[in-house]
Amino acid sequence: MNEFSTQQIGVLQCLDSRGFTLVAFPLYANAVGVRKGTCAALLDPVPGGGFRFFGEPCVLLDGNLTVRITEKEKLWFVWKKQRLEATPELLSELNCFIDELKILLEPHL
Repeated sequence: MNEFSTQQIGVLQCLDSRGFTLVAFPLYANAVGVRKGTCAALLDPVPGGGFRFFGEPCVLLDGNLTVRITEKEKLWFVWKKQRLEATPELLSELNCFIDELKILLEPHL
């Protein structure tokens, strides 16, 4: 794993202080996993400091990252053969998670 810059360490500490948990996802060893509630995202370190999203933030299903699909006019979060319907409440939680994470990942001058 690469060493983090002082700026990146500061971002991770800020995330921790805001209730985000750092999580390792073995299939994505080069990305930093963060979760809060039932939502998770992979973060890619940016050269020179900071992070950006690696893929799309998602909902966790049994601790695993999901993908969002549309089937028969319904949205689902899917991991392998398991699926979870993307209810309005779940989508709202995910959108709040993404919005909060975006604000915390913005460079602070």
